[in-house]
Amino acid sequence: MTQPIDVSVPHKLGREEARRRIAANIGSLQRHIPGGAAVTSNWVGDRLDLGISALGQAVDASITVEDTAARVHVELAGMLGMLAAPIAAAIKSKAPDLLEDKTKA
Repeated sequence: MTQPIDVSVPHKLGREEARRRIAANIGSLQRHIPGGAAVTSNWVGDRLDLGISALGQAVDASITVEDTAARVHVELAGMLGMLAAPIAAAIKSKAPDLLEDKTKA
């Protein structure tokens, strides 16, 4: 049984700029996950598919970029489902970081 998490991150960047910023910042995702996470990513159109491994657990996630929002979807399997609320809170807190423009100093 899996526990899904869905979080919408609103933005005013437009689809292309939001996609560019997420692509530029996705490497920082690893430092937000405890236990030395490994993250793989693959773009399929405007959806970024993610594979996240940490602390012996594997999680599938995706970020779908739309004109006014980025929609984060995470599937928590097994015992991770019990942590859905704090994981959702962490996503809501940290997901906007993916939309920051880090090319400007």
